Amino acid sequence: LQAYCEKRMVLSFFSGRGCMSYNFPASYAWGNFSILAVGIWAIVQRDSLDAIMMFLSGLLLTVLTDIIHISVFYPTKNYLTDLKRFTLGMAILSLLLKPVSCYFVYQMYRERGGE
Repeated sequence: LQAYCEKRMVLSFFSGRGCMSYNFPASYAWGNFSILAVGIWAIVQRDSLDAIMMFLSGLLLTVLTDIIHISVFYPTKNYLTDLKRFTLGMAILSLLLKPVSCYFVYQMYRERGGE
């Protein structure tokens, strides 16, 4: 469980770096950081299946919304600065690591007695 918590904190680091240059609307930050809060709740309440299920469904939903945000708000080549390029890279890296996080959360769900 501790190794998973460390991996989740790394993922939240990437999500936070994706919010640095205001490439995305506020809904990107609200979605990712609210799921981080639900994840902390799921880790603290070790016997709750509802918390881990909400966390898993929220992660899956943010995968979809991150794809939409990145595809819609990706700037054109003329407007790419180094900061925007870095934040877009961190947002894409966060998106690529979310399925791995979903797998670990699903394993936690199974360990807690989920079907």
